[in-house]
Amino acid sequence: MRLKFLPKKALSIGRTLVVADLHIGFEVAMAEEGNYVPSLLGKMVEDLKSVLLSGKFERLVINGDLKHSFIPVRREKSELRVFFEGIEGLVDEIILVRGNHDVGVIWLRELGVEIVDSLKIGGWTLVHGHKLEEGERFIIGHEHPAIRLRDEVGASVKVPVFLRGERLIILPAFSPWAYGNDVTREIVSPFLRAFETDSMRVIVPVEDELLDFGELGKLKETLRKLGSV
Repeated sequence: MRLKFLPKKALSIGRTLVVADLHIGFEVAMAEEGNYVPSLLGKMVEDLKSVLLSGKFERLVINGDLKHSFIPVRREKSELRVFFEGIEGLVDEIILVRGNHDVGVIWLRELGVEIVDSLKIGGWTLVHGHKLEEGERFIIGHEHPAIRLRDEVGASVKVPVFLRGERLIILPAFSPWAYGNDVTREIVSPFLRAFETDSMRVIVPVEDELLDFGELGKLKETLRKLGSV
């Protein structure tokens, strides 16, 4: 079964589209803390719709952290309804691989969403990645992998990335608010501590193309020489 990285921070495995870390309700959680940020839910729905419409996908898999708040809140529930209504009819099946933020989501079964803790597709096991599991080859989220790049005047920008290894693939966060964790400096998921990461390839999605930045270990060495790490 063919596996393909997509520039819109998604992965296709045959007729299955996989995304991770949508964190719906992030803006609601920020507002409750007194920090007001504009809602990007509409943009995320449109981004996902464009990916789904670009291929003949039959199934959508959300690899964890569909929602943001650890404590379910009323407005978050309404936003989840808006999200699923926005992609209604585009695929035959939607599966949520439960992440550590996905508490209080059983009601989503009313919307036809299947909820699991892990899923096997084409020789790969999909888990969110917040806790280590036994197995051979994994596709995870959770890490929100990114790298920080600097220009000649010292300005920096953080960009989301895919990490691809022979036995482990890490997806970037699909949420536009998830700026990411700089994997050249630190790691979050226990999977990245258990698997060899320096040989993993860093793939950067930029608009409609993918840029291969080579192996993570060599990239860290280059950035260190440049004084960026």
